[in-house]
Amino acid sequence: MTTYQKIVPIANQILKKYDLCDHCLGRLFSKQLYLSSNKLLGKKLKKNSKSTQRCYICKNLFDNLNYFLKMMLDSVSSYSYSSFSVGATIKPSIIDRDDVIRSKFKLKGIDGIKTDITKELVKLFSKKTKKTFDYLDPEIVFTVNLKDESCNVRSKSLTLSGRYVKPVRDFLQKQKSCSNCLGKGCRICDFHGITEYDSVEGEISQFLFKKLGGTTAKFTWIGGEDKSSLILGMGRPFFAKIQNPHKRNLRTPSAKLDHIQLNNVKIVSDSPKKPLKFNSLVEAKISASSKINSKLLPKLKNLTKKPITVYEKSGKRSEKEILSIKYKKHDDMSFTLFFKFEGGLPVKRFVTGDDVSPGISQILGVSCKCVEFDFHDVEVK
Repeated sequence: MTTYQKIVPIANQILKKYDLCDHCLGRLFSKQLYLSSNKLLGKKLKKNSKSTQRCYICKNLFDNLNYFLKMMLDSVSSYSYSSFSVGATIKPSIIDRDDVIRSKFKLKGIDGIKTDITKELVKLFSKKTKKTFDYLDPEIVFTVNLKDESCNVRSKSLTLSGRYVKPVRDFLQKQKSCSNCLGKGCRICDFHGITEYDSVEGEISQFLFKKLGGTTAKFTWIGGEDKSSLILGMGRPFFAKIQNPHKRNLRTPSAKLDHIQLNNVKIVSDSPKKPLKFNSLVEAKISASSKINSKLLPKLKNLTKKPITVYEKSGKRSEKEILSIKYKKHDDMSFTLFFKFEGGLPVKRFVTGDDVSPGISQILGVSCKCVEFDFHDVEVK
């Protein structure tokens, strides 16, 4: 006796007691027969059974899947993507009725009805759009709620890298978060996490939202600067992760924004998992509280011979190297320092000697402060 011949009597027993649609009946036996179409199997098993009643399990939900397909197509019309996956929410009563039949007739190793509904939606959507189903790493994820007839879409986050040049002073690097949601995204900030765009972060975010859509942008900075600092040369590198983008390609690698110039912006696989090591080339204007002994200035060059120790209030201690250093004296109480150093050295504290040893003030024996400092280059190791 073949497997099919064995299941026919069981199918007939089920149909005597319950009205089932082709999909639900076929699903109960398709795995045993290694068949992919539940509907065709169900139709074959029901050839001697006629009923006008609604399906006991799904209440003819499978007949209405085109309605949810249209909902999916409408919800994703503004997105660009190549792969997708589908999740579904259905009424618990449907699952309960499915369990009743599987239990009563001792049917094991069968896909649940939610899995079958999801598979059918995948087939319909893939056939309609020619997009690829990808369970592990899809660019678009649908959550179809068949209970309240809604469809939610989430797109895979997009990470970009780039550099910015800041040729103007008095412009902050980081943007304040929305005071209502503290950066998480809400209706007040249009789910961006920020309400203003008056910083480097704000202008880059606004540019990316305009080009790619999306909700929040999370930045990984390669170093930081003062509000008054200029960022010159090739610019400071950064990474930005855009949540729920609508577009997945950026055709504008460079752009002149209101206060900054963006360069080499491109899509990358991910942000760095660990902080990147980098060197900064800085020009710092320094003033002293009293006359500087000119004979001590050449001693600044000795700073390249051993690491600078930086102490934080948290108790953390780190060492940073000065790779090159030179100075230009203006008068008895001011000079400019040109130096290249390992990223993470706090420039102003290095000058004053505030929990940084040795500091400029310590070497010169006079209290010094950094009036302003500009970055001429930031190179990633």
